[in-house]
Amino acid sequence: MAITKFFALLVQSIIQCPQMVGDELDEATRERMEQRAEHLSWEMTRLLQELEQRSLEQSIREQRTQEQSSVAWGALLFSTLQHWQFWAVAGVLVVLLGLCWWLRKRSREADSSRDEETSNSIRDQEEEDELEQEEGQEEEEGQEEEESEGEDPDDEIDLGRIFAKSIQWPVQNLAYRSRVVEELVGDLFLLFKDLFPNSFFPVLQPAIGVGSTFEGWCPHEDDAVYRVLVPLKAPCGHAFHLELGTTGDRPAKDSCIRVELERTCTKEQLVDNMLCFLHHSEEELKRNQGPSLLHTLCTGSYLDVEKTVRCFQKFVRLAWVVLPQSQHYHMKVLPSSRSCKLQLTSASRRTLFVEVIFGVQQGDSDIFLSSQATEAIFTPNTTWPESYAVAEAKFFSYIARQAPRDSFHLKCLQLCARILVGTGFSTYTFKTAMMHLLITIPLSCWRRRHFLLRLEDIMQYLHCCLKEKRLDHFFFGNQNVPEEILLPPAFRMAEPFNLFQHLAQDPAAHAKALHEFMELQKRLTRLVFCGH
Repeated sequence: MAITKFFALLVQSIIQCPQMVGDELDEATRERMEQRAEHLSWEMTRLLQELEQRSLEQSIREQRTQEQSSVAWGALLFSTLQHWQFWAVAGVLVVLLGLCWWLRKRSREADSSRDEETSNSIRDQEEEDELEQEEGQEEEEGQEEEESEGEDPDDEIDLGRIFAKSIQWPVQNLAYRSRVVEELVGDLFLLFKDLFPNSFFPVLQPAIGVGSTFEGWCPHEDDAVYRVLVPLKAPCGHAFHLELGTTGDRPAKDSCIRVELERTCTKEQLVDNMLCFLHHSEEELKRNQGPSLLHTLCTGSYLDVEKTVRCFQKFVRLAWVVLPQSQHYHMKVLPSSRSCKLQLTSASRRTLFVEVIFGVQQGDSDIFLSSQATEAIFTPNTTWPESYAVAEAKFFSYIARQAPRDSFHLKCLQLCARILVGTGFSTYTFKTAMMHLLITIPLSCWRRRHFLLRLEDIMQYLHCCLKEKRLDHFFFGNQNVPEEILLPPAFRMAEPFNLFQHLAQDPAAHAKALHEFMELQKRLTRLVFCGH
């Protein structure tokens, strides 16, 4: 607008300017022209200033517009940021709610074990065990990768590692559940001592975990039995005498425990407030003191298995209600005449089977006469078969301390035990073969990368034993048993006992065993290659 007005004035001044008609102008005309020129000069100066002022204002206006635009974009970005933060918070809340749901679900499935504090920590304990198991597997993989660096490639070893990873191993919490069982049995015995401090029931010693679950392997966790052996010692005024079979054969299957009364009235054996069973009348003993073991748990002069077990079962039923575990488990005593079998069911319907067997130690050794049933159809109540379960548990504990951390020997035994269903072979057969191989093959050769090689060794060893109809018992006449395992002197000097003796005596049974072994090889091959 200012520029248009400036050019209009300029054109007007040119039109209105008079033409020169001569060299000189009259005075009036000259004065008018000077005034007009001054006016035009002033007007042009004003217009130029106005033009400059308007240009400046327009520049300021444009700058403000840009600033306002920047502010608008900032507001828009801030609004977008607020929306992003909203969705981020919403996402975190969703994750937290999902985690809470998952933890609540896990807490319903977790078993309770001891008291309220233990109950609150069971879920964390099981998760820690699973994490430890996963971390252990990751550490094994890391160790194997480190070990494989710098080694020559070995196809057989690589295949062993690959197939070991492909097998669907059952998830097991043997260590955690074993601790639960040990605590339960320990609480039972403490309560028994508190309630019957002066009874003449055999004195209960600390329980010893035995069997596959305490040795660290088990084919399936659902039907696993957590077995403990409780050593018995003679109560005051009594003595146990072990009679190891009538013929002196090994293993002793028809051993007995003879109970004798001892004098308690001599100066050396004087017991406060206790009457001597040998020098006081029965009426006085009945009136002032409880009956002896001979009159309660014995048949004749021998300790009766069924009477001992039945007495303990009755005590468990009565004592359960005061144990802290009763708040977290429903307990049921299962029918059994030679052991105390318990079925514990948690609120999440998970079942734990516990079997308490009793035994009397042979001297200072790891061999016991136990209440455990034998394979015989009928076992007399006064028969206490010889048991090697404690020695076997100590052997596997010894191997675990000596073997590499990633040793796969228990996995091999677990895998072999999974294929035995429906055959005449027992897990004890494979366990015996495994124990022989563990002291023959260096422990450094039982890693996961040797998995296939060791499985082949186990099957070849058993195949040779079957063809020769001979598998020696591990603890008889075996000079390679670790010295840490305490055996009676007669064991090391004895002739090896053949576990396959029945095959040598029965050709039909031998042929059947060879046929079943071929089926086991097929099952094992399918399990290794298919993973299940």
